[in-house]
Amino acid sequence: MKNVLVIGMGRFGQQLCKELYELGNEIMAIDTDEAALEAVSEYVAASRVADCTNPEVLSGIGVTDYDVCCVCIGNNFQNSLEITSQLKEMGAKYVVSKANRDIQSKFLLRNGADEVIYPNRDMAEKLARKVSTNHVFDYIELTDEYAIYEIPPLKAWVGKSVREANIRAQYNVNVLGTKVDGQMKLMSVADYVIKENEHLVVLGTQEDIDKLVKKID
Repeated sequence: MKNVLVIGMGRFGQQLCKELYELGNEIMAIDTDEAALEAVSEYVAASRVADCTNPEVLSGIGVTDYDVCCVCIGNNFQNSLEITSQLKEMGAKYVVSKANRDIQSKFLLRNGADEVIYPNRDMAEKLARKVSTNHVFDYIELTDEYAIYEIPPLKAWVGKSVREANIRAQYNVNVLGTKVDGQMKLMSVADYVIKENEHLVVLGTQEDIDKLVKKID
């Protein structure tokens, strides 16, 4: 479980709160509109009607206490930029900001965002899954049941071949490939030896991969 601050309760922010809640996280929601906060009341541990462009608001909630801060403001980019910058200046551990265009993404990254996402319903679920654990670097939902995850290898797998690690038999997931420094290589042979500094791209059911991720140190 992680503590997540979500600022902005538009459609994307509300969907993100719902997805985070269903993944077992504790959420603090902030918006200037009380009605928008009421729409997510069953999903959040706490909420506050406030304007986060005011530095006193952010300093008052203790942004350093949150594992991830998500800025989901969509109708005022200037506000989003200001809040993103202030969060980082106040020591926020990881800031994810929403952008509508590439030019907005560039400004957000220059002003403190660790990650920028583009708004849609599917992205809310993907972001929720990523921020819920330290061990999911990327996630693609294929169906309601199956997904592809990018994860680090278990320590017990390092130095062993895919065949020796017996990953499919033990965890019921398929290793599709490896990823190092953003470069993806498809898995061609089961004799490939797993390295410590690489990520594995695996395919399986949500249930099976969730069990595997919980075993990663």
